[in-house]
Amino acid sequence: MNNTDSFVSFLYKTTIGRVLLKTIMVTRADRLLVLFLKSPLSKCIVPRFAERHGIEISRGDLNSYKSYRDFFARYNHSTAIDFIPEHLISPCDGWLSVYEINDSSLFIIKGKIYSTADIVQDTEIANKYTGGTCLVIRLCASDYHHYCYIDDCFQGENHYIPGKVHSVQPAALESHVVFAHNRRSWCVMDTDNFGSVIQAEIGAMVVGGIVNPNSNVRKSRGDEKGYFDLSGSTIVLMFEPGRIRLLPKHKAATIEKEVRVRQGMWIGVAGSRGE
Repeated sequence: MNNTDSFVSFLYKTTIGRVLLKTIMVTRADRLLVLFLKSPLSKCIVPRFAERHGIEISRGDLNSYKSYRDFFARYNHSTAIDFIPEHLISPCDGWLSVYEINDSSLFIIKGKIYSTADIVQDTEIANKYTGGTCLVIRLCASDYHHYCYIDDCFQGENHYIPGKVHSVQPAALESHVVFAHNRRSWCVMDTDNFGSVIQAEIGAMVVGGIVNPNSNVRKSRGDEKGYFDLSGSTIVLMFEPGRIRLLPKHKAATIEKEVRVRQGMWIGVAGSRGE
């Protein structure tokens, strides 16, 4: 267990930690940390963070970052995108878990019951995904935090839902219905190969923002959709029944045994409603 996991477990699994967590949530004391991470003073922590997480960084790049936030929002120019049309790709780096949405539009994560309507707060849209598949990709602080379109598509309107900023670590998921409570942004994408897909970006502890500049626009597979600001977060994808078939390794992923994925990686294939 790394230092981040240990701290999250302390906050969510001990009495003192829960009191501290509640204080942070009520007072928004985390804003002080956000201000620090956006300031030039935070530049000093970048080399140590990069070394700890095995992130290669040149001296020239290091000098170009004015703060930790600049480093966190860096671009990765070496991302490889699978452009085979029927291949489903991951929109981001992170840890994948997979859940079937049952006939009541419910799915269970770490013993907590979620519905598709919890994520999007729109029952009419959510009902289209009854019997479908939900992919949850949890990003760690060391991951690349830009995310891309999974297919050629028309992206509809972005819907922003203000909320709390709970951690998205497994310890937090055990005690809170995090994905229904945290701040998030969601949209519907009408994709060429996977039908209608909901994508929701969910903020987490110390996240400064979710940046989605596009709305009501046609985009191509691999184009940047947006990025997270300052800390680890989560992307949720919901597919209609029969629209995708995951590769065996990824189909078996759960929050207890997440599978590592990279942006643009092939993780499944297009299905059809008749399957």
